[in-house]
Amino acid sequence: MAAGIAVSLGIIAVCGGGAAGAYFYLMQAEDPVIAYEETNYDQAMYEGTLFAQDLCVAANDVQLSGFEDEDTLHAAGLFELDNDSVIYGYHLYDKLYPASTTKIMTAYLALKYGNLDDVVTVSSHATDFNWDEVTCGLREGDQVTLYDLLCGLLLKSGNDCGTAIAEYISGSEEAFAELMNTEARALGATGTHFVNPHGLHDENHYTTAYDLYLIFNQCVKNETFMEIISMDSYDGTLTGADGTVRSETWVPSNYYSNGTVDAPEGIRVFGGKTGTTDQAGCCVILYSEDLQQKPYISVIMGAEDKNFLYQEMNRLFTAGIEDQE
Repeated sequence: MAAGIAVSLGIIAVCGGGAAGAYFYLMQAEDPVIAYEETNYDQAMYEGTLFAQDLCVAANDVQLSGFEDEDTLHAAGLFELDNDSVIYGYHLYDKLYPASTTKIMTAYLALKYGNLDDVVTVSSHATDFNWDEVTCGLREGDQVTLYDLLCGLLLKSGNDCGTAIAEYISGSEEAFAELMNTEARALGATGTHFVNPHGLHDENHYTTAYDLYLIFNQCVKNETFMEIISMDSYDGTLTGADGTVRSETWVPSNYYSNGTVDAPEGIRVFGGKTGTTDQAGCCVILYSEDLQQKPYISVIMGAEDKNFLYQEMNRLFTAGIEDQE
């Protein structure tokens, strides 16, 4: 295992270095985080570039005609998977807050280590969220399959589902966060540090646009992950502590999948994951295909509001995919 992680860390040697709230670029950190980063980036610098095979790699920002004025965003990227090419990259390696795009890592670990048919008992901690924090309606003592929790996590972006999954996999959120960081490093995501499974704000919880691409690129190789993010809705079944069964309908939070926004002609968006906090701005990462079924991953972080987020994503689709065909 240690050898596998060492090889994966080599990517950094190639790459280098309402939502209207106060955006924050993580230029400084507390001592424990600095120590974490120094340790992992030092390892990365000495491990070579083997991990870069079959991945889109760019050492610097990549310009794209037709997608200028990008400084209104924190970061953005468009990756063409068949040719392992970066069509566009802006601040790909800046440390940024991911908000609920975090949940792709939670889903990745649930699919890697969990059994989709397992029934999870929801703890009181998994229901302890503020009224303005998104939940899927879980109650203490509920019995829910891991598959249904994943649907709630990836579609409605339920924070309660994230905590329930973390406790099922690792026993606690803290232990799960350690696993998230270990697995992130194994994927080459060395600019990432997680402290929770859902992405609610913490100054020590951050990632990069490129790291999100690395994680999401692994997720979309999983048939169950693709099945879930491609849904237009899902009816989750929850069995209460008293044995009563109820249903909760969850629809995708991303505007393409829920019908709020149309992608440009010739581009099919299968799905993805959104994330929004005051500190992160509005974020989304998506899997899409063009008319030739060529696959792409696109990511935008730090848009000032959701309408602008999807306006810019459509501009990126048009400049990077439609105009290149």
